[in-house]
Amino acid sequence: MSKPKTTQWRPMEPFESPFESLSLAEPASTVDRVTEELRRALFAGEVEAGTPLREQALAASLGVARSTVREALTTLVAEGLATRAPNRGVAVASPDAQAVRDVCAARFVLEGAGVRAWRDATQEARDHVHRALDAYISAAHAGASYRELNERHLAFHGSLAALAGSPRLTQMHEQLVTELKLTLAQVDRIRRNSHQQADSHADLVALLDADDVDGAYAFLDRHLADAADSIISALAL
Repeated sequence: MSKPKTTQWRPMEPFESPFESLSLAEPASTVDRVTEELRRALFAGEVEAGTPLREQALAASLGVARSTVREALTTLVAEGLATRAPNRGVAVASPDAQAVRDVCAARFVLEGAGVRAWRDATQEARDHVHRALDAYISAAHAGASYRELNERHLAFHGSLAALAGSPRLTQMHEQLVTELKLTLAQVDRIRRNSHQQADSHADLVALLDADDVDGAYAFLDRHLADAADSIISALAL
């Protein structure tokens, strides 16, 4: 009886992967850590909008099973950071003008509710607003990275939403911010003056400290509308 033929193994040709910057500090064993690393890459602007997120390439870069990557991608799709299309797989979400305006309008509902609740908010919640503002101003004056400025900026806005004292509203705001971080990563090279941005936020808090809640509410409305226009213009949407 003749021996069965064997196929000689040949290494795959090297190819350029868009995921070479991805890495895990230690061998991965959970979907959460893979998901977090993918979020980091997206928020840092390392992977461009519209880039296909191939399970095989990601699994090879991160040293994990494709099933782990598949679960992580499902989470990103649920968060609005990626999209899944039939016969095309998963890709990094691409911002559009309507989505940007929608996110900013939704933020105004949540943050505006917090501003309206200023007089009834706890002292801790008010102090949190001041701490978040101080952290943002300090980062601006220290010449922090654009990613850190975005984090500090959005954390300040989160502190406004938290004034309402509703964990559910805070959670909703966090979801909106997660979506916005991806959009902001696409305009990383188009830097606005961080000092002016920080000063405008200080003006808003000054209105609250002066008990001018109506003025602060109107200020926030204009601020978020301007933010939407700036993003749309920067991305030429």
